[in-house]
Amino acid sequence: MMVFISNNKILYVRLSKLHQRYKYNVTISWHVFRISTVLNSPNMHFDINKFYSTAYNWILAFGPRLIAAIIFFVVAQWTIRILKRGMNKALFKKNISSSLKPFLVSLTAAILQVLTVLVVLQILNLRLTIFTAIVGGISVAAGLALSGTLQNFTSGVLILLLKPYRSGDTIVAQGYEGIVKSIQIFYTLINTYDNKTVVVPNSKLSNEVIVNLSRETTRRLDISLKLGFGIDFDKIKNVVNDTIKNFPGITSNPKPDLGIAEVLADGYRVELNVWVSSKDFHKLRNSLQEKLICDMKKAEIKLPGT
Repeated sequence: MMVFISNNKILYVRLSKLHQRYKYNVTISWHVFRISTVLNSPNMHFDINKFYSTAYNWILAFGPRLIAAIIFFVVAQWTIRILKRGMNKALFKKNISSSLKPFLVSLTAAILQVLTVLVVLQILNLRLTIFTAIVGGISVAAGLALSGTLQNFTSGVLILLLKPYRSGDTIVAQGYEGIVKSIQIFYTLINTYDNKTVVVPNSKLSNEVIVNLSRETTRRLDISLKLGFGIDFDKIKNVVNDTIKNFPGITSNPKPDLGIAEVLADGYRVELNVWVSSKDFHKLRNSLQEKLICDMKKAEIKLPGT
């Protein structure tokens, strides 16, 4: 049985009466006539059975996909939360830097969320061509705009993972020597010996040579002395050996070494090599040079410029 909500007969009859009533009012009469004409149009017929049939078919065709998509989305969110907790525990056991942990967890969660959305759209059988094109365009634009920043971010992650240097290490990089104050995701802070803070992008540090002066526990200290030909080398050797023998901070293994490094036109150059603790290198270098000069003066050895 076909059921029509057609012509809206009652409303149409009333509008016809209004049209007769206000036929002398041109404006009202015209609007009433237009409304009644539209209501009497065949396009206003509404087949409720057809509506029910269409809705039923749509539910049969799309309903299972919608239910499956909702179930997958809920399970995916639950799984992502479990994975995040597992990653936090695993990174804690691996002793990963505290500044790197949240970034790794957040990045992994974001990637999984994007994959979840793509799978849900696929389950719903929605066309992904336009979506993929939009995402691709945004990705290219973001990549071009943030290429330097992304490179610094990637380099920061690699530095925190591979640990070529750590906070507190003394390094030489980009022409600066100092102590690593902190390692951030995008840059590294170096505190020089004259108390300057140098901000170095991580991409520079990951792509160029870094000298880590703190990786080894000991470091060789080289001191060079220029002497005239009139000064006997054996006398110099005895004075230097006595100095370093009683000097604190010099290791016995490897043994200190003293020799003539270069013969010049007006004399010769003596080089002393001793091994000291890496963390005390600069302090011992200054104090040892001072001690050598004092002992040579006591031994009445004439130094250049005196």
